[in-house]
Amino acid sequence: MSPATLVPLACGLIIGLGALGACVGLGVMGGRFMEGAARQPELMERLQTKMFLLAGLIDASFLIGVGIAMMFAFANPFGG
Repeated sequence: MSPATLVPLACGLIIGLGALGACVGLGVMGGRFMEGAARQPELMERLQTKMFLLAGLIDASFLIGVGIAMMFAFANPFGG
């Protein structure tokens, strides 16, 4: 079994586990934001700004993983 035959499996794992991690991370962060906003409503605007910044960073890391998986799928460096 050559490494080129495992590329589709690796691409699926990169995208699937990246999506799972991003979804869990966003869910936990959103829940903590709601808790913080309920405890101290006067800090809600500052917390919301930080939450959206972190949401963008979490999504960016997932999209970098998708880009790497697409590189493996379409420009396979293992030759296959």
